[in-house]
Amino acid sequence: MAHSGELSERERQVLEAVIHSYVATAEPAGSRTLSRHFGLGISPATIRNTMSDLEEKGFLFHPHTSAGRIPTDKAYRMYVDSLMRVDPLTGEQRRRLEQEIVGSGSAIENILRRAAQSLGILTQELGVALGPRLERATLRQVELVRVSSDRLLMVLGLTGGAVRTIFVEVPGVMADEALVDVTIVLNERLAGLTLDQVRTSLAARLRDVTASPQAAELLNIFVQEGDQVFGRAAEPVETVVIGQPSLLADQPEFASGERMRQLIELTETRQQLATLLGTRSGGAGLSITIGNEHGDPRLEPFTVVTAEYHVGSLSGVIGVIGPTRMPYDKVIALVDHTSRLVSDLLC
Repeated sequence: MAHSGELSERERQVLEAVIHSYVATAEPAGSRTLSRHFGLGISPATIRNTMSDLEEKGFLFHPHTSAGRIPTDKAYRMYVDSLMRVDPLTGEQRRRLEQEIVGSGSAIENILRRAAQSLGILTQELGVALGPRLERATLRQVELVRVSSDRLLMVLGLTGGAVRTIFVEVPGVMADEALVDVTIVLNERLAGLTLDQVRTSLAARLRDVTASPQAAELLNIFVQEGDQVFGRAAEPVETVVIGQPSLLADQPEFASGERMRQLIELTETRQQLATLLGTRSGGAGLSITIGNEHGDPRLEPFTVVTAEYHVGSLSGVIGVIGPTRMPYDKVIALVDHTSRLVSDLLC
């Protein structure tokens, strides 16, 4: 991590100017450009010397084809931690987010999808969201529905308005009375527990049930397959939701074929995104990971900015993925506000 004490006040000012210039133009910043546009109060020669010092300290990079410099991941980290000033959202930005997200219905999946899309459009990055993991979701109601002679649909009503549906294979046609009896038992013994509690204690909770032979057979199926059934039920709602990748494709960083390939792989491999976002759930506040901080070469071109949202006792994350050259102050303000708005809608 970069620490502000590493730099003098002049170096901090010049570094901030380089970052603002590069974010705005995607072009390496030269000393004359900085002197002309940022009112630093020092000569181009002094700026040039200061930029050389910053390069030696690992904050700037000097492309061979240009006289200017561009920020490194270390520079962006310094900026985010010590130099950046986040301005509050304008009234228009707040209204636009609320109009786009509030009108999408109350289902978690719909709210997350609209929020990710709106966040992507406002930031011009890729909006992303991870549905809440449901291990801690409380089971409110169980319903069993026959869909064929050897298959049932188990419908689980959970806290936060989430509904999970799981197919359960059965050896033959179950009598209606057996389905009713088992439904009553499951609701009596399991309602009010979290899915994690159900999964780990199901056998013990159903062990002493007295039931007809068919009902007992069905209950035994749940005991034998409970870990798998309720494990699947606890998976995130709509594992990953993404906005419009085309917003990133228009940015200069993705003009090359290699960078575009990395972008396509990132958006098409949902499991990679789910893993990336899943590691950020459970942490308070904003999470900002820049370039090589991901520890994965495939993610080095990207910055990920997320914030946690809450659905009662459950939580997920929402945010954006973009190139390391991003307007951090604007993006962070929008991600933070969006997470709060989503939490308000889902509470």
